[in-house]
Amino acid sequence: MVELIQVRKKAQVTLPLSVRRKLNIKEGDLLDINVRDGEIVLRLKKLIDKDQAWFWTQRWQEGERQADEDIKAGRVYHFPAADSAIAYLHDRVKKQTSRKK
Repeated sequence: MVELIQVRKKAQVTLPLSVRRKLNIKEGDLLDINVRDGEIVLRLKKLIDKDQAWFWTQRWQEGERQADEDIKAGRVYHFPAADSAIAYLHDRVKKQTSRKK
């Protein structure tokens, strides 16, 4: 897609409607601007609330990928209630602790 736009007063530009629709850009969205090899590169950015930032850490995302792989491979356990899940985890900890001794 190629569009021609004009720089206006105060160096303002308007993103064409076709571009905004294709990238789902809404009023108030943020764009990251970078000058690279004589070109202007704009990237749509989304802000993350500070209290949700932990989810996007590399460590957490690696865990999410591992969990997805485990689910796809069938490496999951089903419990009838939370009590049995907690008992299972306690039992696993006991077994791992006794193996280390």
